[in-house]
Amino acid sequence: MARRRRPARPGALADLAPRRIATQIVILQTLYYVCAAALIVFTTLVAGKPLSLDLLFSWEALRGDITTGWTLALCWMFDSLICVIFLLLFIARSKLVPDFALTIHFLHLLVVSFYTKSVPTRLFWWGLQAASAALMTFLGMWACQWRELKPIAFGGRGRNADTATNANGSAAPAVEHGEGFPVENSGRSGGRDAGGVYEMIGMRPKDEAV
Repeated sequence: MARRRRPARPGALADLAPRRIATQIVILQTLYYVCAAALIVFTTLVAGKPLSLDLLFSWEALRGDITTGWTLALCWMFDSLICVIFLLLFIARSKLVPDFALTIHFLHLLVVSFYTKSVPTRLFWWGLQAASAALMTFLGMWACQWRELKPIAFGGRGRNADTATNANGSAAPAVEHGEGFPVENSGRSGGRDAGGVYEMIGMRPKDEAV
């Protein structure tokens, strides 16, 4: 007997559509380089250094023995921090954040290798990529999980917790604890929210109880 397949989760095919994934990768990679370029141009102009594409696409500029290398490293780390916002806006699913974060850094490795015509051999560059990917992944997952766990507000008429509704629909003060309890009036129709109509009935003192 053939085993029945579990029905796909609503929206799963749309989330994993190849065209949509490719579009998201292109958008995130573009924003990744745009933000990095803006940060590098700003810091370079402030420091009075000449601008060059090597600062953006060359791994040889990232060195731990000069100030320029550490400045570029801080720019790339701040760039990863900004990209967390883009992951929250365009991905919004915590389980997909690691894939997109690692894809961004893998494509950056390919771009750097093609630009310099050599694979990066400096440990400082590899350490920076690992720290950048970790920062983007963990903060991106935290942000998306925070958004996923955010309570959803449903429409409807709110009710004051300190008042109760009488049978005629007028509001009455709620009875203090120990003096009464709500009993559903099954003989009346429910309100707008179909929650039923409730009346407050007083409780007998202990000395009057049978």
